[in-house]
Amino acid sequence: MVSPQAKREAVTHLITAHPLGVTRACGLIGISRSLYRYQAKRVSDTALKDRLTELATQMRRYGYRRLHVLLRREGWQLNPKRTYRVYHEAGLMVRKRKPKR
Repeated sequence: MVSPQAKREAVTHLITAHPLGVTRACGLIGISRSLYRYQAKRVSDTALKDRLTELATQMRRYGYRRLHVLLRREGWQLNPKRTYRVYHEAGLMVRKRKPKR
């Protein structure tokens, strides 16, 4: 499995190294021209990560779902998938207890 970024770089290499147009180079690699021109518009999650880390240190037993509810109550506009992604990137997983014997 090759990432879209690697495919974009391969198309750029074909265009610069060989006298090929964008349409032909994209056809050889197997991507559309719109994927070649795509620019990500994701905003920075540093403020969200800081707040999520702060909440997770205060309430250690809360998982990302409960923290998501708290963030929504504070006025953050986000969906659970984004909360989980930032939560996971920050390494804030709740430790599982070992079962009692």
